[in-house]
Amino acid sequence: MQKLRLLQRNLLLKCSDLLFILWAGGAALLSYTMVYALRKPYTAALFEGIQIFDMDYKVVVTITQIIGYVLSKFIGIKLISELKKEKRLTYILFFGCAAEGSLLLFGWLPTPYNLGAMFINGLSLGCMWGILFSFLEGRRLTDILASLLGVSILFSSGLAKSAGLYVMNTWHVPEFWMPALVGGIALPVLIFLAWTLQKLPEPNQEDITLKSKRETMNSQARWQLYKEYLPFLTILFIANVVLVVLRDIKEDFLVNIIDVSGHSSWLFAQIDTIITAIILTIFGLMVFIKDNLKALSILLILIILGMGCMTFISFNHSRLELSPITWLFIQSLCLYMGYLSFQTIFFDRFIACFRIKGNVGFFIAINDFLGYLGTVIVLVMKEMLSPDLNWRVFFDYLSASVGVICTISFIYCLYYLQQRYQRENTPVKKKTESIPEATPSSI
Repeated sequence: MQKLRLLQRNLLLKCSDLLFILWAGGAALLSYTMVYALRKPYTAALFEGIQIFDMDYKVVVTITQIIGYVLSKFIGIKLISELKKEKRLTYILFFGCAAEGSLLLFGWLPTPYNLGAMFINGLSLGCMWGILFSFLEGRRLTDILASLLGVSILFSSGLAKSAGLYVMNTWHVPEFWMPALVGGIALPVLIFLAWTLQKLPEPNQEDITLKSKRETMNSQARWQLYKEYLPFLTILFIANVVLVVLRDIKEDFLVNIIDVSGHSSWLFAQIDTIITAIILTIFGLMVFIKDNLKALSILLILIILGMGCMTFISFNHSRLELSPITWLFIQSLCLYMGYLSFQTIFFDRFIACFRIKGNVGFFIAINDFLGYLGTVIVLVMKEMLSPDLNWRVFFDYLSASVGVICTISFIYCLYYLQQRYQRENTPVKKKTESIPEATPSSI
């Protein structure tokens, strides 16, 4: 009878966990998919034949949006790390409406005046990831929930491009108005999903025991935390800068890097869906690893392997003679294995491993701020030094360099984590003064 009750209890717990994953993880995934629909559809357009300031118009649009995004990420270092749960829904509503309004201005204003609208769009959406992640962090099931949120980047990236191509090719919507239409469909869905996330219960005692309590951080606490882990975080942030740069250039200029004219409009979504399933499975299995150091080590080993593979493919692109589809699949899988780890479960496990008083949003905001700032610098240098450079060749050189830098950096990070954890968790033997034995001479 007791075994039956225990079995029923375990079954109810699993059902409860499954329902919570579907609720929280599903809402988070779809929410960020809608954020992408407000930010990335324009990447499906080529804007051929348009020049601004003697630069390619699409490059200028991308740089302008990223400048706004970078500024938003910088603001987010303070805003997200100090974010209170009562303000989450209000911020999402405000930022979402501002983003859609900017897309309407992008379609309505003539060039080059509509560049300002794209700056506002980036400024509106830079903090969305941190806000959405704050609903999920510090929970027993955060690995799975964060994985669902993280792979939304893959799924929504391809979906946003495919939706943009579909709207232009099938509905014959002009490329300047296409982003506003796609975003207009996404906005009410985003608001509804954010409302459902606001209704999630707060982490319970079991969550706090396993993952530590998450707290807001003022400027002093942020600086103290950075100094505490200075070498590790510095190397990690530098590696993530180049990783974010590579990822952002791939996302924004993929239609320039490879020729997809002979394929379906939904090619990007199909490839990204497969990669989504693979990474979701890997990250989802991490929930069974209770040891936080072991989870961090496994993540870093997988990332190092991915970076090594990406480097090999990039250096040998011509010799391997891979088809564009095969090349895109391998590059995307290796790149997103690293990128998504640091956008989702890595810092959540890092906080839990060392019982840090803080929140994941602080780390991700710094990561993204530095990364997108790097993207702007690379794109400007590319346009100034070699505006007619072949995009595929440029991307191969860039991804090979990123692979080498990240492989070396993450090997160091793995070594640092192992040594730091061992040092902090090795019991210190107390020195006890030995009492001399009595001798006949001392009696």
